[in-house]
Amino acid sequence: MKRKNWGLLIGSAILSLLVLICFVYSPRLPKAVRLNYKQVVDVYDTLTLNDLITDANATILNGQEKLSTNTLGAKKQTVKLKYQHKIYQTTLTYEVVDQIKPQIFGGSVKKIALNDDLNLCDLVIYADNYDRYPECQIKGDYDLTQVGNYDISIVIADHYGNKNNHHLNLKVYDPKQEPDSSNDIKMPEPLLFREAIKKYQQDNYEFGIDVSKWQEKVDFNKVREEGATFVMLRIGHKTQIGSEITLDPYFQENLKNAQAAGLKVGVYLYSKASNIKEAKTEAKWVIKTLNKAKLDLPIAFDWENWSSWNSYHLTFHDLNEIAKTFIKTVEDAGYTGIIYGSKFYLENFFTEQYDHIWLAHYTDKTSYENFAIWQFSNIGKIDGIKGNVDLDLKVKE
Repeated sequence: MKRKNWGLLIGSAILSLLVLICFVYSPRLPKAVRLNYKQVVDVYDTLTLNDLITDANATILNGQEKLSTNTLGAKKQTVKLKYQHKIYQTTLTYEVVDQIKPQIFGGSVKKIALNDDLNLCDLVIYADNYDRYPECQIKGDYDLTQVGNYDISIVIADHYGNKNNHHLNLKVYDPKQEPDSSNDIKMPEPLLFREAIKKYQQDNYEFGIDVSKWQEKVDFNKVREEGATFVMLRIGHKTQIGSEITLDPYFQENLKNAQAAGLKVGVYLYSKASNIKEAKTEAKWVIKTLNKAKLDLPIAFDWENWSSWNSYHLTFHDLNEIAKTFIKTVEDAGYTGIIYGSKFYLENFFTEQYDHIWLAHYTDKTSYENFAIWQFSNIGKIDGIKGNVDLDLKVKE
């Protein structure tokens, strides 16, 4: 048996370690290393170290590391790089700033009744990317006690020097002299389900409906016979912010009967979540209520509290984090999640990346792309349901 030369082995190990230490922990960057980078980045930008560095003559070893951009201020990022067969480490400092104006949504003309005490800031919807409490000011002369037309500006400013203006023609009218003409509006004719199939048919589409308690008792066998292949069922809703979720009184019956009729089934929750904690709680309620029931289609997050949006004090980022939290929670439980929204709000509020989208857009042809489901009418008629119903088409998988 050969005896090991322990002294030689130990000496070799120490030498290798010293070489490695010198290789990895070189004390400073050589002057020849060129490392230019952005000094300023926008808040919430999804960036890596490779995005930050604009020019370098060295190999960046940790370039895929994500930058911290969720809060404003100075940030530091460690860079590991290789230059001429040696590895170095240095620290870059960059500033996260908010340079984006608040957004204002609303028409250019608004009518308001004489002596109405409405807060004029609520004539529009406004939101910021970072500031939950942007300030609203009304500029221009007006008198809500006098009938007339007033040109005003609604100015929304965040606390980081960004502002936006919305010009508005305010019409103050006397309800006694101008009767309500809303009853004179002619409603469009309902769209028959079979006619809708002919109108929207493509090889990669299949057609269905979405229902809640408002459709009352549904004969899903007749719905199936009409050509529907799927249905989205409302599982529950909230009546106000912070309230308990109310189970749709027809959900359990609808789930049983729709599946018995051979329809593919998904569900949706009408949410009023105001933070990610509530979104997670809502998602867990849906999972618990389903009680491991098998679904063919996704669980939809339906948030459309736009009439009270200003009172939520959410940023665009907050809203998207709420939606993504709900979706992630149901997907962690083995289901597929989907975001529901109208074309306008999908393009202006739910602007982050979602894998599955349920579009609401009542039109003959939509310009919105990459939807999984399209709700194309809210005045549909189908055998098996007494009143109107939402009509949907789904892209075949």
